[in-house]
Amino acid sequence: MSYEHVFYLFPLAVGMVLSSASQATAAEEPLVFISAFAPGDKGAIHAFKLNPKTGKLTQVARTTDVEHPFFLAVSPDNQYLYSIHAPGKFGGKDNEYVTAYKLEGRTGKLQQLNRQSSLGTASCYLDIDDTGKAVVVANYTTGSIASLPVKADGSLGEAATFIQHQGSSVDPKRQQEPHAHCSVISPDQKYVFAADLGLDKILSYRLDPQTAKLTPSPQPFVRTIPGAGPRHLTFHPNGKQMYVINELKNSITEFDYDPETGFLIEGQTIDTLPPDFKGVSHCADLKFTPDGRFLYGTNRGHDSLAAYSVDKKGKLSLIEIIPSLGKGPQNLAITADGKYLLCANMPGNNVVVFSIDQQTGKLTAVGDPISIPSPSCIMIR
Repeated sequence: MSYEHVFYLFPLAVGMVLSSASQATAAEEPLVFISAFAPGDKGAIHAFKLNPKTGKLTQVARTTDVEHPFFLAVSPDNQYLYSIHAPGKFGGKDNEYVTAYKLEGRTGKLQQLNRQSSLGTASCYLDIDDTGKAVVVANYTTGSIASLPVKADGSLGEAATFIQHQGSSVDPKRQQEPHAHCSVISPDQKYVFAADLGLDKILSYRLDPQTAKLTPSPQPFVRTIPGAGPRHLTFHPNGKQMYVINELKNSITEFDYDPETGFLIEGQTIDTLPPDFKGVSHCADLKFTPDGRFLYGTNRGHDSLAAYSVDKKGKLSLIEIIPSLGKGPQNLAITADGKYLLCANMPGNNVVVFSIDQQTGKLTAVGDPISIPSPSCIMIR
């Protein structure tokens, strides 16, 4: 699988020195983990501190015992980090792994605990429940999801549940078989929702965090627009709406969520590209500000970020579409205070920090992009 193929398939010596004018204590500085999606020694998990006053990233550690760490998840207590590990060829014949690490305080250093099979290939998404006892993984190429229990020491047990998706949809190139692209735990911790790009479905499963087991839910799935290719999904901070970014149709669809039943009801769909764009582009990720007032999505090909305001009913209105300042914006992360948005431009080999205007939601780049080989996922803690 070539790098270019991976990009479209998954649409697609620094010191700890702070200037005296912007010095912040360690407790005030978010720790930022960024994965480098590459084989061999180039594959790594980079750790940075982010200066909350300036938005500057300063590298503090680099973990290299991992290949193709496409996606990351951090435990709720910030003691453990989980990463995809795909030795050799990503999306090849052999099943890949989920690796468990222990965080060494706030140093950014990681101590490997163990690895367990993801039971699939092109493993591309991880999530962990609020108790820190269950990790779920989505496997793109083989079109499946699995759930793994977390032991008391943060290490992983063998998969408690494996679910193979079945079917196809309308796109002859991208949707002839299932392609699970994310597996997200609902805010109430009751359900796991899996966006399957190959099926044009959001599939739903009940979650038992104590055992990490998944079972059928009352509403097994909802369909998206034919050919939409749902990729990533996220919940509004209020827990009442869920939003899915559609990789193939370059749009975002809102669903109302009923936490009592787990049911989803389709609502608004809004474009992520300007109406006059005629090129090829594929969406990738979407993230909310913590207050739920603004939502951002990525366009790979157009290489831009789409910003939206969110009204009290969860409806989106476009604010702006701006350059991502790198090729192929793959993943986004927003700081807990809602001041900064970080964008990983994977084939562009850089990460850009943007400040978020607290009144308008507009983005402004802060400083120069940070060079990282193939950044694919950002986690802020």
